[in-house]
Amino acid sequence: MESVVAAVLGACVGSFLGLAAWRLPRGESLTWPASHCPACGRTLAWRENLPLLGWLWLRGRCRTCSVPIPLRDWLTEGLTAGLWVAVVLLTTPATSGFAGVLRLLAGWLLISGLLLLLLLDLDGFWLPEPLCRWGLIVGLTTTALLAVATGTSPVTPLVHHSLAAALALLGFDLVGMLGTWCLGVPALGGGDGKLAAVLGAWLGGKGVMLALALAVFSGGLFGLLARLGGCLKPRQPFPFGPFLATAGGLVWLTPEPLQRQLLALLLPWLNTVGLALGN
Repeated sequence: MESVVAAVLGACVGSFLGLAAWRLPRGESLTWPASHCPACGRTLAWRENLPLLGWLWLRGRCRTCSVPIPLRDWLTEGLTAGLWVAVVLLTTPATSGFAGVLRLLAGWLLISGLLLLLLLDLDGFWLPEPLCRWGLIVGLTTTALLAVATGTSPVTPLVHHSLAAALALLGFDLVGMLGTWCLGVPALGGGDGKLAAVLGAWLGGKGVMLALALAVFSGGLFGLLARLGGCLKPRQPFPFGPFLATAGGLVWLTPEPLQRQLLALLLPWLNTVGLALGN
């Protein structure tokens, strides 16, 4: 039953994320006007607004002007629903009581926020600083609340996660400056470091190191294959935020024992360089 509720709620949130990803870059309100066709302006009926079902009801086209409705809207709703269910399945068995409820809500919030940032960066190379700033604040607040909920002092986790956020931001800035100096063109967007800091606030030192390793590996592999396949020109940029967001969400959903195994596999030099900050 919990999974069904999570799927329904997740699909509704996914519908909102799709709307936000469309309206925020255009400076439009998230609450007004009501959902409508951007081509002809017709307001959608309630049944056409139903997550997942509305797109199928309309067969992927506006009922008035027949302009195609992007399949991505439907995929965003379905992906969010699936991720919310994954948070339930991976959180409930591991944690109970108030701490379990808090971690469940935090997981839903983090996954949804990362998905919104992924869509915004994918569309326009844009990771809004206000969203990243709030993500950082909420991440540190969640860290403190989870510590209190489990009966431990929040001081040590807050210090670890704050250091992880700061070092992730500084590390990205340094890598970006070095890459720009070597390549002669901007190597990283300014928002990538801020998103890395958000992940540090939520995941802690080991978690953010794992997320960054996964993001760099997957992003580098994508860039190599895309250029070899002719999809990208030699120096054509592509957004790195989606790889960071995806890696961060995966690490949050990964049990800690498996995280340690992956760290040992991907970063054998971690302890020697002294970057293991703990959780």
